[in-house]
Amino acid sequence: MEMIKVDHVSYSYQTKYCTIEALKSVTCTFEEGKMYAIMGASGSGKSTLLSLLAGLDLPKSGDIYVEGESTRALNRDRYRRETAAVVYQSFNLFPLLTAQENVTFPMRLRGIKKKEADENAKRLIEKVGLSEKTRHQFPKMMSGGEQQRVAIARALASDGKIILADEPTGNLDSENEKNIVNLLKELAHLGNYTVIVITHNPEVAMEVDIIYRIKDGELLKEENYDYNK
Repeated sequence: MEMIKVDHVSYSYQTKYCTIEALKSVTCTFEEGKMYAIMGASGSGKSTLLSLLAGLDLPKSGDIYVEGESTRALNRDRYRRETAAVVYQSFNLFPLLTAQENVTFPMRLRGIKKKEADENAKRLIEKVGLSEKTRHQFPKMMSGGEQQRVAIARALASDGKIILADEPTGNLDSENEKNIVNLLKELAHLGNYTVIVITHNPEVAMEVDIIYRIKDGELLKEENYDYNK
């Protein structure tokens, strides 16, 4: 089922010296139950697209539809709380909160009572493969891989079905990179999430279902991209 439709989306912004056309009439779809990679050189427009998918901004022209509703019509703060969660390269955990408190945070924002939020957080932390001990640790006490798993658990706490991941393995070693990619694949294929990953890493991209490559603001669909070309 189609979860997101990007319909002839263009986006530009003004610098001191010129207008930058970051996206040029981009059209694509993202379905539930699949994992996608968005690839491209720095400045190609991929981060701009992720920002628009997250509802952090609106297209200058065209529309993005989530389950048939334009992001122009959405309460975009609520959309990020309840539908689409962003996972960052730098983890973005609250340093003075434990793993469990980080995961309960979006639930408490939605008005879920502490007892229920704590129970849900415990379940989600277990779901992403972390130990009971980790629940009570602060971010500085965890490895990079553990912090990213907490970030993913926090994303799942939004109870939405869209995960937008911006270079989620960029700060991880190869073993943790593989673990995080496998976790995201499992969420897509077994949990029926729509998982969209921005990555420079061809090894990560090779694990997804569909690759979109952006070049000079234009997007191409690539099913089985040959990285040896």
